[in-house]
Amino acid sequence: MPLTLARAILYGGLTVGALDLIDAFVFFGLRSGARPMGILHSIAAGFLGRDAARAGGVSTAIVGFLSHFLVAFCIVTVYVLMSRVIPSLRKQWVVCGIAFGVAAYFVMTWFVVPMSNAGNGTITYALPATPIMINGILIHMFGVGLPAAFFASRVRR
Repeated sequence: MPLTLARAILYGGLTVGALDLIDAFVFFGLRSGARPMGILHSIAAGFLGRDAARAGGVSTAIVGFLSHFLVAFCIVTVYVLMSRVIPSLRKQWVVCGIAFGVAAYFVMTWFVVPMSNAGNGTITYALPATPIMINGILIHMFGVGLPAAFFASRVRR
């Protein structure tokens, strides 16, 4: 069923945000015992800084939740709008979505997080620990890029 541009972004953003957040809760919960509130505080630190995010309790966890979905909607919006200009992003959506997810991972890791209030303000090309990097790349391939591309491919011409 064809979608409007707005619905593709809405459904894509909700899907990407939910899949990525579930992955973070499960992966970091199993790997290091992180709890959902702590993960949401880490996300909120991008806007508020680490100390303020941790000190805010439920209210800053809500900021983390909302900002996570804001980023998800931005990523999906970029793919959907690019797919209007570059038709192969819609036609070859599986391959392009996976590649976009990998690119999104490195943009987030190397630029967005380091330049946010959670980072140190310096662009860095350091890689995270191997298990974290592998999980991050996989979730961005299959839980970010692929859903973004899927919904973009369903927009009516």
